[in-house]
Amino acid sequence: MEIWIGRDGERHGPYKEEQVRAWLRSGELSRDDLGWREGLADWRPLSVLFPEETVVPPAVPPAAPPAPVWPQSAPALAPAGFWQRVAAYLIDALVLWIPNLLLGNLLGERQAQAALQQAQMLAGNDPQLMMQAMQAYLHAAAPAVLAQMLLGWLYFALCESSVWQATVGKRALGLRVTDLAGRRIGFAKASGRYFAKLLSAFILGIGFLMVAWTRRKQGLHDLIAGTLVLKGRAATATARSGLDA
Repeated sequence: MEIWIGRDGERHGPYKEEQVRAWLRSGELSRDDLGWREGLADWRPLSVLFPEETVVPPAVPPAAPPAPVWPQSAPALAPAGFWQRVAAYLIDALVLWIPNLLLGNLLGERQAQAALQQAQMLAGNDPQLMMQAMQAYLHAAAPAVLAQMLLGWLYFALCESSVWQATVGKRALGLRVTDLAGRRIGFAKASGRYFAKLLSAFILGIGFLMVAWTRRKQGLHDLIAGTLVLKGRAATATARSGLDA
């Protein structure tokens, strides 16, 4: 089992359970330090996770295990605020606006809208003709709508599972998307997070507004996917390799 350690507002690890127990016994770790492992909803004191471990000075000190190395650049797990995420989304909307516009023109969405307006004028108050006009519009606009949905999915899922851990908007504001332990997420989890946004939007946008009042600033889609949006950019590949060494 792997354990993450929280000390002075920073996250360190993961470490093997045996290492953490040894550090507790030797005094390298305090029982008041925080710990987290897969399956826990939140960080807990090490005294709660390992109540049986106590620091008892031995008569003849044995060879101590290597002390934990605390990376100086380990990012704190500070969640991004509601308005920061709104600003990031607006930037992403601008990034996607031009390609969505091009897809709409190439795949006939604008022509379908013009045809719908003309059909509505000709239909007048006839509900049957209005229904036929709407069906014709949906049929004509479907390729463009599907292409735009595909673009949005790939944009968010690929960016948030990349080394950036963020879309262009989040990157610009110094934010990143992680799992509940602050780690980089994969493409499958990023995809699940994206499609869970449909549910957040379907319930009158309440799923997005939940970011403003939940404890870890999670929207409904974050709770479903098991993700966080944190302050601080993701470490670069060079920095990570240095820490791993």
